[in-house]
Amino acid sequence: MAALQQRTIDLIRTHEEQVLARWMANLVQTGQNLDNRISARDVDTQVRDFWRLFVAALSSADAGNLQGAEWREIRHFLEDLSRDRVLKGFNSSETALFIFSLKQPLFDLLQQGFNDSPADLGAQLWAVSELLDQLGLHTVAAFQKTREDVIQRQQEEMLELSTPVVKLWDGVLALPMIGTLDSQRTQVVMESLLQRIVDTGSEIAIIDITGVPTVDTLVAQHLLKTVTAIRLMGADAIISGVRPQIAQTIVHLGLDLQGIVTKANLADALALALKRTGLSVVRAG
Repeated sequence: MAALQQRTIDLIRTHEEQVLARWMANLVQTGQNLDNRISARDVDTQVRDFWRLFVAALSSADAGNLQGAEWREIRHFLEDLSRDRVLKGFNSSETALFIFSLKQPLFDLLQQGFNDSPADLGAQLWAVSELLDQLGLHTVAAFQKTREDVIQRQQEEMLELSTPVVKLWDGVLALPMIGTLDSQRTQVVMESLLQRIVDTGSEIAIIDITGVPTVDTLVAQHLLKTVTAIRLMGADAIISGVRPQIAQTIVHLGLDLQGIVTKANLADALALALKRTGLSVVRAG
């Protein structure tokens, strides 16, 4: 990175209000405070907090090394700002504009301060541009990481919501499966179902696959793993919702489901579970 002259640093430090006013004007033009996502007061606070850290870093011995200790606080600030913008619904471009909107005010300031030295002006414009570009890239990288974390957390929550464990009767649990089974979802299914078996002391768990569109070798393996885990917990497992198409697919694939009790629908599975627990359902009257 090109080095900043002390003259440039002095210009930046002594023209704070001029630069901040132009910077705020640029941010307002981008429309970042025209909706209810963030207020003008919050933007002003973020601008002044960044500027304080920015000037302090420029005054350090190694201002050109963005990964150095001198820039640690400003890196953390940009990461927090990016996280806040993600949660408030901003996109990466809007978030990066927080940094890139500072370019024009600083360029104008340098043109005024170096009008007597075109060569130094060109070098300092390049140095400031390179510095802000790196800060902007760090902001975008932090934004993307935060958004990926949010998406992953939402996916995990959706997986948990899509695999509810229902208590049908004392000692009988049901897990209605909807959609395609994969390794990640199977793991979530096992963890939630086994934990519910422990919490309720249930003896029978019904896995209903009525909502599973297809059963292939991989899906069958996931089902077998889940059944094995249930048995290791001392409970019995029943698979319900085995439609004719799924039964034919299992036969054609040569899958071995021996030892696993299967039923055509959830009602039959519940009736068998109640019978195993010594209960029966009779019509009143």
